[in-house]
Amino acid sequence: MTQAVVVTGASHGLGAALARHYAAPGAALGLVGRNAARLAEVADACRQRGAIVETAEIDVRETGRLGDFIRDFDARHPVAVVIANAGVEAGLAPGRRTEPDASVLAQLRINLEGAIATVSPLIEPMRGRRAGRIVLIASLAALMPLADQPAYSASKAGLVAWGEALLAWLRRDGIRVTIVCPGYVATGMSGPYRGARPFEWSAERAAAHIAGRVARGRAWVAFPWPLVWLIRLGRLAPRSVRAAFIDRFLRFEIDAPAA
Repeated sequence: MTQAVVVTGASHGLGAALARHYAAPGAALGLVGRNAARLAEVADACRQRGAIVETAEIDVRETGRLGDFIRDFDARHPVAVVIANAGVEAGLAPGRRTEPDASVLAQLRINLEGAIATVSPLIEPMRGRRAGRIVLIASLAALMPLADQPAYSASKAGLVAWGEALLAWLRRDGIRVTIVCPGYVATGMSGPYRGARPFEWSAERAAAHIAGRVARGRAWVAFPWPLVWLIRLGRLAPRSVRAAFIDRFLRFEIDAPAA
């Protein structure tokens, strides 16, 4: 039986690693990305592993085109797993000045609205089939907002809130929702990043870990454990202590704003 999987942000980084992980004989992949050349490379690699692959060069802010592609793909290959992975990140302007409006809006629209636009076309079809898995790639920054990334933290916190609402709504319909909060993952997004990246995972390791937990029906996936536990302990500490920890160990700069 064919397992159909949709992945956004599939042209590089974690999205590409997730696409390659799910690629196998009997798999049908709907891959969405903004870079046509890299998306084609990922699609070719997945086909070599035996998967049926359809691609779409779409920015997830193009909600009409995105919805049309996902609905058409679902009509041919009923989607079992949808992974809302597309995302961008940016930080404060040089000199720790206010984030540019364009950067703030890009992060909110891609990271939050784009994820909602990815999943929404599949909710009613999945409810009708009483089966499906929804995977939302958030961030540990949603659990401990970072002073250097206000908009990014807000976009991922919003995605976590939406995911928790879906968990409560869809659990009786046979649909599993998994909210993923990764720490540092080695992806193309890390290029302009200047700062410490403690306990960084490779994209391949992160993809395998996520897919394994999704297969088990986990509602929450957060990694790596050292950072997860530090965040949990930090929530028990006074705000001033948390702020001092972030300022000492999690200070960084991002050279370029989100595209």
